[in-house]
Amino acid sequence: MQFSTFALAALASLASAQSTGTKMHVVTVGINGTLKFSPESVTAAVGDMIQFQFVAGNHTATQSTFANPCQPIGAHSNLTGFHSGFQPAAASQAMGMTSTYTIPINDTTPIWIYCAQGKHCESGMVMVVNEVSTSNKTLAAYKQLAASASTVVPSGTNTTTGGTAGTTTTSGTGTSATSGAMSITTSSATAEFGGMMRYQKG
Repeated sequence: MQFSTFALAALASLASAQSTGTKMHVVTVGINGTLKFSPESVTAAVGDMIQFQFVAGNHTATQSTFANPCQPIGAHSNLTGFHSGFQPAAASQAMGMTSTYTIPINDTTPIWIYCAQGKHCESGMVMVVNEVSTSNKTLAAYKQLAASASTVVPSGTNTTTGGTAGTTTTSGTGTSATSGAMSITTSSATAEFGGMMRYQKG
């Protein structure tokens, strides 16, 4: 098995995060060919990470608001949330890789997430991080709103700002790695983040 220097640094960084008590919550996207995030609800503490693992289909993990599911959060607020970009699992798996997208949890405010592929969101491919069960803003209510919504794909890919940053990683065997930074500008905010590709046996 071969790893690039950057890939090894990425793995070391994840190991370091785990050694400091950071919890990694894994969400499987498209499990068994379904239009689902699994699990659909995650409770995460500040400092935890959510890692989306794309195992089937061609899906996204895209942040929205509760009131406007299936649409990027920036379309209805002055925030620009995260968007993993489309992750074609079959292409990655053909090369022995698994695509992942990881976000840190900076506070415990609920995070509403949808898949921006076709009508996947309307079909119930949504989830929540830190749902408040005593509120009327529940996952069940979000799914109901999504059923009559219209999906909007954010412009650009791998966009991240606001309270939550994201990192794209592709896991699998390989000999190359890519790193870089991306700037996303909206009418009210500009943000930058570093993208990271890593390869390890999937």
